[in-house]
Amino acid sequence: MTQSSDAPEPTLSAPRRAPFKSRAQKAKLPADAAKRQGDIATLAFLTLGSRDSAVAYLNGENSDMGGRPLAVATETDEGWQKVAGDIRRIAEVQQS
Repeated sequence: MTQSSDAPEPTLSAPRRAPFKSRAQKAKLPADAAKRQGDIATLAFLTLGSRDSAVAYLNGENSDMGGRPLAVATETDEGWQKVAGDIRRIAEVQQS
C-alpha cells in the first residue's frame, strides 16, 4: 500500500557565507616594505641554518626590538638594519 501526501518536500538551503572579498580590496604592503620583508626573510633562511629556525626567530616576540623581528624589519630601513645585525650575531654565536 502506497501513501501519497500533499505536503511539500523539505528543501535544503545552502549555508550562509561571508561575502566574497577580492584580494584587490585588501590593503597591500607598500613596495619598499615588501622588499624589506622579503630580504630579511631570505637573510634569516640563509643564515640561521633552517627554515624552522628562521620562522621561529622572525615571528617570535622580541622585547629588545619592540615586537616581532619580521614586523620591525618590514617597517623601516633602520628596523631592517637592526634585525639583520641581530640575525648575523645569532649566526656567529651558533658557529662558535
